[in-house]
Amino acid sequence: MAKKKPTRKDILKKPDEFLTFSNRVAAFYTTHQRQFSYLGIILAALIVISLAVYMYTGYINKKGQEAYNKAYMALTESMRPEATPQDLKEAGELFQKVIDDYGLSKAARLALPQVAYVKFLEKKYDEAIALYQAFLEEVSGQPNFEALTHLALASCYEAKGEMKKALEALKRVTDQPDSPFKESAMWSLARVYGLDNQTKKEQETLKKFIEAYPDSPFAPMAQARLSS
Repeated sequence: MAKKKPTRKDILKKPDEFLTFSNRVAAFYTTHQRQFSYLGIILAALIVISLAVYMYTGYINKKGQEAYNKAYMALTESMRPEATPQDLKEAGELFQKVIDDYGLSKAARLALPQVAYVKFLEKKYDEAIALYQAFLEEVSGQPNFEALTHLALASCYEAKGEMKKALEALKRVTDQPDSPFKESAMWSLARVYGLDNQTKKEQETLKKFIEAYPDSPFAPMAQARLSS
């Protein structure tokens, strides 16, 4: 037997699904009103905290950048011929102040290698090396920053007369096939091999350099070195 089609009267007798659902939601809210009030308070507090952190971070970054700019200008001034060792020392102290006072700022991260550079210029090579190594840990996984730091470390070791360590630092860069600093690192590698009296490796590196970078401004010097 065919199922009897519901009449309009039958349909009207059935509860409206939307109204039923709405009533359930209203009942649930009434039953859990206190919990919803707590959730609202927590959400509002989280928003306030987030805004406060955002504003504080922006403030710290701004002040840190201002302090960094001041330190950088002082470092630039300390490079003038009439500058004194005290001027260089003060520039280093200003960069250190960025780290100490605005350690959470983006500028503080870049101030660390600047302090190391000042120590290098002051011929305090061990201090410079320690600072560069600390920065190297911070930029781990960022190839360009790592390469620049290895180049800086190589300069420190070379200045100390520790040629083997300088060579190791330079190889860290030349072993990176896509490094934009490989050219300068390879040239320095050949030069330091020469300073370390490793003539054969110096010659080999110079030949590789000319083959890899025939248009380099260092290429004529490399060729002259090979011919000498």
